[in-house]
Amino acid sequence: MKRMGMIFRAKANKALDRAEDPRETLDYSYQKQLELLQKVRRGVADVATSRKRLELQLNQLQGQTSKLEDQGRKALALGREDLAREALSRRAALQQQVTDLETQHSTLQGEEEKLTLAAQRLQAKVDAFRTKKETIKATYTAAQAQTRIGEAFSGISEEMGDVGLAIQRAEDKTQQLQARAGAIDELLASGALDDPTGTAKDDIAAELDRISGGTDVELELQRMKAELAGGSAPQQAIEGGSQDAAQRQSSQSPHKFDKQ
Repeated sequence: MKRMGMIFRAKANKALDRAEDPRETLDYSYQKQLELLQKVRRGVADVATSRKRLELQLNQLQGQTSKLEDQGRKALALGREDLAREALSRRAALQQQVTDLETQHSTLQGEEEKLTLAAQRLQAKVDAFRTKKETIKATYTAAQAQTRIGEAFSGISEEMGDVGLAIQRAEDKTQQLQARAGAIDELLASGALDDPTGTAKDDIAAELDRISGGTDVELELQRMKAELAGGSAPQQAIEGGSQDAAQRQSSQSPHKFDKQ
């Protein structure tokens, strides 16, 4: 069971590696950091709101204490010491509340400063991470494109591999057809195969055609020389040239038959 579990985890890890895109992972991490920064900012705003409420309460209590102090002075001026004592007693109670609120205000102010500093530091880290993230993404994209181009040039990519196999099969079939066509031509020329169309010639007929073609060329050459000389050449010279050409062709013919 342990081995099966290990194999399953290894397979799952490999599948996740293939499916994972580092650029998407970086974007997700950046999004989480932005959410955390937003929470910290909301915390700073909440603390600042509480501090502001305490400041309003302090202003109210301080106003009440000032009012009670004025009432106590006025009561003493009128000879009402009992009223003055009551006013001062209330003022003392309010003063204790003012002291407590001032302590809470100082605590909240300190927390607000800490959270503000933490938010600033987190903002700096998020900005730095964003810059690094974009750099890594650009580098990864460039490396991926360079790898694909290299694989395409080298032919080891899947797409180019299929194209290379198709080209290789086409070349093999072409070479096979060329070899078959050459073999058939050789068999037809040697007479091993019959040509039902009658267009193929045997070696003797081909040699006779070549000799007669060469004789015609020699005769035409003698005629052109005679025209350039300013007159027609004697018939004997032409016939002599024809006989010489025939002798040269006949002297070369045995060698060709020997080769065949």
